[in-house]
Amino acid sequence: MSNAAAKTRRDAEEALWLQTKGGILGGLRWTGYGLFGVTIAHFTIPVFRRQTLAIKGFLVVCASTFGLVVGAETYLQAFEARQRGEENELRRQARYELAKRGMIATETNIHKWREEQKQAMSTGKAPEVAPATDKRS
Repeated sequence: MSNAAAKTRRDAEEALWLQTKGGILGGLRWTGYGLFGVTIAHFTIPVFRRQTLAIKGFLVVCASTFGLVVGAETYLQAFEARQRGEENELRRQARYELAKRGMIATETNIHKWREEQKQAMSTGKAPEVAPATDKRS
């Protein structure tokens, strides 16, 4: 298995794990909200008190499902944003380094630059780092 395929597999496994964690935490949180809401409604609204247990359970399950979906999606989007940030930072550094050499940052040149960086890291030579940019603007 190539390095790219192994990295893709690791990223997919990490995304799955984070989605599962987010779904469980979101589902538990919203189950609590649903139970709280149904309990408050039961004790304060006479019409709601006369509803069957199945309807009350349905409302709690709806809240739980909502929490599961939103929690999983939130964790997945945070993971993807982090991945994009890392990739963008690497590409920014590649563009900087290639521009210093007088080269245009094409996909091929960026790929070659990455390979050079990997070789430099494996030989123990620290690669030059591009100056940081102000991300607040």
